[in-house]
Amino acid sequence: MTRTIVITGAGSGIGRATAQKFLEHGWQVALIGRREAQLRETAGSHDALILPCDVADPSQIDAAFAVLAAKITHLDVLFNNAGISLPAAPIDEIAVDDWLRLSQTNITGMFLTARAAFGMMRRQTPQGGRIINNGSISAHVPRPGSAPYTMSKHAVTGLTRTLGLDGRAFDIACAQIDIGNALTAMAAAFPKGVPQADGAIRVEPVMDVAHVASTIFHMASLPLDVNTPFVTIMARDMPYIGRG
Repeated sequence: MTRTIVITGAGSGIGRATAQKFLEHGWQVALIGRREAQLRETAGSHDALILPCDVADPSQIDAAFAVLAAKITHLDVLFNNAGISLPAAPIDEIAVDDWLRLSQTNITGMFLTARAAFGMMRRQTPQGGRIINNGSISAHVPRPGSAPYTMSKHAVTGLTRTLGLDGRAFDIACAQIDIGNALTAMAAAFPKGVPQADGAIRVEPVMDVAHVASTIFHMASLPLDVNTPFVTIMARDMPYIGRG
C-alpha cells in the first residue's frame, strides 16, 4: 500500500525539499502552505494533494484535514514543519504584533496541525502513525536577539515530548528534528556573516538541504515500534556546541 505523508510549509525551503524527496520515492504527499502557486511548484510533475491552508487558522486546518480524510485511506506521517522568523532585536524592540504573528504560526500552528493528525491517526484502521516536528538548533540554544523564535522552538520540544508520551496508547510515534544551517532562503545570510554571542559578525558554514530531507525520509520510514525522539542535523562546523 502506498504510504502517505502530510507536509506543512511545503511551498519553500525545508518543506519543499522534503516533499520532493517523498514524491520521488513514490509516497502519496499532501502539501500544506499558504500559497497555492508555490505548492504546485513543489509538486512539479508529480501527483500531489494540494491543500492551501494557513496553519495558524483553526478553521482552515479543519477544512484541509477534512479534504485529506476524504482523499486518503490512511495517514502514515505528518511533517509538522511550517514556521516563520523575525529580524534579530532585543526583546523591548520587538513589536507585540510581530510576536503574536510568529507565535500563532510557530506554536499554535504546530499544535493545530499535530492535533488534527493525531486525531486522524488515532481513529484510522490500522491505528497509528508518526508525527515529526521541525524544532531547530534554537530549541536548545539561542542566537542573539531571537527571543520570539527561540521561545517558539522550545515550545515545540514540549509538544514533541508530550505527544511522544500520549501517542504510545495509540501506536503514534512522535519525533523532532533540530536543524542547523541548512541552506535555504531563511539561512541565506549565514555565508555572508551573522552576529555571534560575543558581538562579532562571522561567516557560518551551511549544508545542502537535501541532507535534511534524507534524514526526515529515514525517520519516516522506520517501523512504528522504533522512534528517534530527537535528531540533530547541522553543518558540522557551525557554532552550536559552545554557543551562548
